[in-house]
Amino acid sequence: MATETSGVAATTPVDVGLKRELGLIGATWASETSIIGSGWLFGALYAAQAVGGAAVLAWIIAGIIVIILALCHAELGAMYPVSGGTARFPHFAFGSVAGIGFGFFSYVQAVTIAPIECFAFMQYASYYFPGLYNSTTKNVTGAGFVLTIVLMAVFVAVNFLAMRIFARVNNTLTWWKVAVPVLAIIVLLTQFHGGNFSPAGEGFMPGGIKALFGALPAAGIIFAYSGFEQCDQLAGEIKDPGRNLPRAIILSILIGTVIYVMLQVAFIGAINPTLLVHGGLTGLVCPATGHCSAAVTGINAGPFAAVAALGGLAWLAHILRIDAFVSPSGTGLIYTTGTSRISYGLARNRYYPQIFGKVDARGIPWVGLIFAFIIGLFFLLPFPSWHSLVGLITGASVLMYAGAPLSLGAFRGQVPDANRPYRMPIAGVLAPLAFAVAGLLIYWSGFEVVWKLGVVLVLGYVIMGIFMAFDPQRPPLDWKSAVWLPAWLIGMGIISWQGQYSGAPSSDKHPLPPTNTFNIPFWWDILVVIGFSVIIYLWAMRTKLPREDMLALVNKQGSHGDEPMPDVHH
Repeated sequence: MATETSGVAATTPVDVGLKRELGLIGATWASETSIIGSGWLFGALYAAQAVGGAAVLAWIIAGIIVIILALCHAELGAMYPVSGGTARFPHFAFGSVAGIGFGFFSYVQAVTIAPIECFAFMQYASYYFPGLYNSTTKNVTGAGFVLTIVLMAVFVAVNFLAMRIFARVNNTLTWWKVAVPVLAIIVLLTQFHGGNFSPAGEGFMPGGIKALFGALPAAGIIFAYSGFEQCDQLAGEIKDPGRNLPRAIILSILIGTVIYVMLQVAFIGAINPTLLVHGGLTGLVCPATGHCSAAVTGINAGPFAAVAALGGLAWLAHILRIDAFVSPSGTGLIYTTGTSRISYGLARNRYYPQIFGKVDARGIPWVGLIFAFIIGLFFLLPFPSWHSLVGLITGASVLMYAGAPLSLGAFRGQVPDANRPYRMPIAGVLAPLAFAVAGLLIYWSGFEVVWKLGVVLVLGYVIMGIFMAFDPQRPPLDWKSAVWLPAWLIGMGIISWQGQYSGAPSSDKHPLPPTNTFNIPFWWDILVVIGFSVIIYLWAMRTKLPREDMLALVNKQGSHGDEPMPDVHH
C-alpha cells in the first residue's frame, strides 16, 4: 500500500521474516515481565534507605513520569509497528546521525538488563547457596559469576523457540511474577506498623525533596519501571498492532505502578519497628566495612523474604525466595528477546552489519541472540553487583526514552496525515514535557553517571561508524537534522557538572568525593534543566528531516511482505 504525497510515494516499513504471533495478553505480559523483575526485589529497600517513608511518594512520582513517556511510545509503536522500535523511530524522524545515538543507547539499555537480573538471582540465591554472593562486599563470588554466565546462556537457548511457543513460556512466568508480589502485599499488610513511615529522629522525608528526586534514578526506581517499551521492540511480531500495542503498553504501566506503590507501603509497614530505633529506614544499610546485625544483613541480601521471615511468615519467605529465581529470570529472558530485535532494527537502519537482520525458519533473529549473550558478558566484568549497574542502565534507558517524544513531535509535524490508531492526547504539551522529564531524570542520575554515558555514546558512534563505513548502502549522514543533539548532550553534561547531584550511591557509607561543583542552587537547577530541554526540543522540531526525506527513509524499509503496515492517507 502506498499513496503519492508531495511527489513521494508514502508507505511504511515492513519487517521481513518476523511472524506476528503475539496477541494482547502476550504483548502486555512482554512488557509486564520486564517491569516486574529484580526492581521489585530490591527497589523498595533502596528507596527506603534513600528517602525513608517518602519512598512511597517516589514510586508515585516515577509512575506518573513513566506513564507520560509510555504514551509517546504507544502512539509511535501503533503508527510504525516495527521491531526494535526505540532504535528506529529517531532514524525516521531525524536521520542517521541522531538515529545512531538513540539506537546505540537502546541497545546498551537492553543488552545490560540480562546481566543485572542474573546478579539479582545470585543475591537472593545466596540464602540457600552462600558461596554465590558476598554480602559484605555486595559482589558475586567466582562461583556466582560462572553461574551467571550459565543463566545467560539459558536465556538465549529459550529464545530460539518460535515466538508463539516463547510467548506461552513468558505468559506462564509472568502470571507467577504478578501473583507473588500481589500475595506479598496482601499478607505483609497484616503486619502493618504505621509509625515506620516516620521514625523518631528521621521523619517522613529525610534529605527533603532534593533526596527524593535523586532517589528516582539512584535507588533503582526508574530502573524498576523500565521495560514497558518491550512492546515497541517486539512490535513486528504483535497481531493487530494498531489495537493491541498501545493497549498493552498502557495496561502494563498501570499494573506495574499499582504493584510497586503497594509493595513499598507493605515493605515499610511490615518491618519490625525495633530495627528502626537507632537509624530509621535510612539506617537499614550494611556498610562495606564494619559490623551489621544479622537481621539487617538478611534484609540487604533479600529484602522482602527477610522481612517476611522476621515477621514469623516463614512460608511466605520461601515463596518469595523461589520467586527471586523466577522473577529476574523472566525479565532477563524477555530482554534477551528485546536485544535481538533491537539489533535487527539497527541492521534494518543499516547501522549494524546486515547479518544481524537474518532470521531463521521460526522467525528468530539468531545472530542478534548470540551477540546479546556475548556482549552481555562484557557487562559482567566491571560491575559485579546489582546496585552498581543500576545508575548506568537507568541513564541509558532515559536517553533512549528521550528519543520518543522528539520523534512523536517530528512525525506530528511532517506526517500529520499518517494513520495513527492511537493518538497521545495534548501532544503539543505532553511531548515537550516528556522530553523535559527525561532531561531531569538524566540530571538526577548525577554527574558520575552522565560523563560515563558520554564515554559510552562516543564509543557507540565509533563502533557504528566502522560498521557503516563497510556498507555501500548506508544511509546518508543527516548532520543538519541532528545539530541539536551534541548541544543537548554537552549542555546536560555542563549542567550536571555545575549542579547538585554527584551520582554516588545513596546507600554507600564511603562515597567517592563528588566530581560536580554544586554551583547551581537547588530548584534553580531544575528550572535550568527544564528550560534547556524545551529549547532543545523546539530546536529539534525546527531541524527535523524534511517530509520527503523522512518518507524516503521509511520507504527504504518498505516491503511487499504479507503484513501490511499503516499507510499514509489524505
